[in-house]
Amino acid sequence: MEWMILPLKRYAQFSGRARRKEYWMYVLFLTIVAVIAAIVDTALGFGQTTANVTASSAFYGWHSNGPIGAIWLVANLVPMLAVGIRRLHDIDKSGWWLLISFVPLVGGIVLLVFTCLEGTRGPNRFGPDPLSPTGDLRETFR
Repeated sequence: MEWMILPLKRYAQFSGRARRKEYWMYVLFLTIVAVIAAIVDTALGFGQTTANVTASSAFYGWHSNGPIGAIWLVANLVPMLAVGIRRLHDIDKSGWWLLISFVPLVGGIVLLVFTCLEGTRGPNRFGPDPLSPTGDLRETFR
């Protein structure tokens, strides 16, 4: 649970590095809460669901989040960007690489590969290695 909320403790910290575990546990946390928010929105009658079934349709129903999901997304926009940038810093890439996600299909795949790569061993231009005994930043935020 600690890894899931660490990016919230480092809310707007765009400098430094984030290891894979910190990034992916936060993504898992966001996904779990987003699903719960969507369920609550649907139970309260918010959101919009369509049930269009066509031969080329990949999805049976499409759901857009209501106000609870939207508030969750807006509240986590800054920490999502911050942990994404710190994750890219861990593989010695600039945070500007997040913009590649705007390239259809290819951008998302490239960003997925980048977030799955092992971080640079030892210090790099963005800071100390978060896996080293002296570079573990979790101790700072307890």
